Amino acid sequence: MSLLQSYRSLLRSSPLARTASWLFILTAAFVFFSLISIKAKKKPFIESISPLIGSPGDEMTIQGGGFGETRGTSYVEIAGSRITASGYVSWSDGQIRVVLPPNVQDGLVTVGTSAGVSDPAFFANETGIPVAVRELPGTSVPSISSISPEKGARTGQKITIHGSHFGSARGDSAVYFTANRDKTASFLSEQDSDSQEKISLYIPANADDFDYVSWSDSEITVRVPDGADSGAVFVETERGSSSPQKISLEFPSGKKQYAHRRTYVVQVAADISNHVSNQESTILLYIPKPAVSSFQPYVQLTEVYPEPFILDDEHDVIHKRQLNQITNNKERFSQTFVVSACSVQGNFREKGMQAVYSAENPLYMKYTSADMCVPSDSQAVSRLLETIAGNERNPWKTARLIYDFMVSSYDISEKVRSGDISVLDIIRKKRGDAYDFAVLFTALCRAAEIPAVPVAGILVSDKNSVVPHWWTEIYFEGYGWFPVDVSLGAGLPFSPFIETGSPQEFYFGNLDNQHIAFSRGWKQIRQSSLNSKVVYRPRTYALQSIWEEAGDATSSYSSLWNNPVIQGIY
Repeated sequence: MSLLQSYRSLLRSSPLARTASWLFILTAAFVFFSLISIKAKKKPFIESISPLIGSPGDEMTIQGGGFGETRGTSYVEIAGSRITASGYVSWSDGQIRVVLPPNVQDGLVTVGTSAGVSDPAFFANETGIPVAVRELPGTSVPSISSISPEKGARTGQKITIHGSHFGSARGDSAVYFTANRDKTASFLSEQDSDSQEKISLYIPANADDFDYVSWSDSEITVRVPDGADSGAVFVETERGSSSPQKISLEFPSGKKQYAHRRTYVVQVAADISNHVSNQESTILLYIPKPAVSSFQPYVQLTEVYPEPFILDDEHDVIHKRQLNQITNNKERFSQTFVVSACSVQGNFREKGMQAVYSAENPLYMKYTSADMCVPSDSQAVSRLLETIAGNERNPWKTARLIYDFMVSSYDISEKVRSGDISVLDIIRKKRGDAYDFAVLFTALCRAAEIPAVPVAGILVSDKNSVVPHWWTEIYFEGYGWFPVDVSLGAGLPFSPFIETGSPQEFYFGNLDNQHIAFSRGWKQIRQSSLNSKVVYRPRTYALQSIWEEAGDATSSYSSLWNNPVIQGIY
């Protein structure tokens, strides 16, 4: 008798055997459907995090779902860094508790499991937020008792402000100096608000130039910012502004003048379309803001659509959108800015310049180093610099030698190059576009240990004629930033509103009011997730590493970035 026949005979003769067989079948079915259920579990999602603002060592609670009852290989990531095993307090399907690590940074919080990565929430490190000083309102307004030195300081030189109620940390507080502008650059009218008056008459110390050296409740050390003039200095905190204190500055290497203000209404937009309608993936758009500087002192966002994910980022308006929530398969992300730009009249005097830079100033270190945009450490750049400047060590003379060499040796192309190309191609081909000219000039200056920063933006000919454009600012000790537009000096076709004379002479140290800057220097943006897909847009109106970031589950979509459009000129 076969084994199968024996089994059938046993089932007919034994009720117990029949019961055991049914139990086995039910158990197998249960296990099978449980495995299917595990495989079909949904991507994790975050409903809330607490606290939104915290410090290293604090316990964070993440509420949501789809986390799984045990952690296993799942993880929590904050600002691109994963929490280590010792940082998890508890883990359940709807709640995770972690201890914030010592190196926690501001950024996006995500939960990752085998089913995918959640949409992010935002966390801020409390240590970067000013500490509230609890004092009576009448006694907490900042007050200046003295400034040292009161006379003789130059641009970039440190001064010390003594007083009280400045706050224990700077935060959003600022030190304002009288701005070096003439009447044609004034913003004032009878209807102007106090804030517009402040922007019109004063200029703040610039954190990007490392002007703020130290800050305490009773003493501030700050460098005289680029664009400052003799006159009033005051401290502004969230509690109000101090009474102004007079200071007298010196300008041995010349005094820049900011004049002929123009105000532009600028619209920047990007379109997302052709996506797969059922995609749950999120896309982030990093749309550049115009940069605030001494020659571009006023930038105001007046309209934005849709409501942005992050509005107060220093350099970008950040939009976040779930692709399956975009209706009619297309959405435009737009913002409108009012931007005021001034012309720069250099008035530089070589005889009065300081030929040696202050090595203690971090500006020198940052803007003489190579980065992702400026290949100043390239051997080709070093060899070319030696050919151009030889043993010359005077910063102004070296910069002028580089400028004159590029203007006379290289042909300028109106068309912006594209494809697999390098800035260094211009050395071999003797021809390049405005981007090549600006970045190579910047690289040669940095290789010569002259602080230099590439500037990206747009060049406005009239309301209907706007093109992406690039130029350079170099820094001279005691003078400040010195604008150089090599491509216009080399003959790039352009019609300024105000006659400038010889372009080759004018654009070494001067600037018209038709340059609108979107970025000064390279901006390295950190991915919100290590697995996300990013888009970089080379040779455009801003210098930044990420323009778009899509979740790793994104299969397809299309984006169209439009050049900025001028809607009005005043």
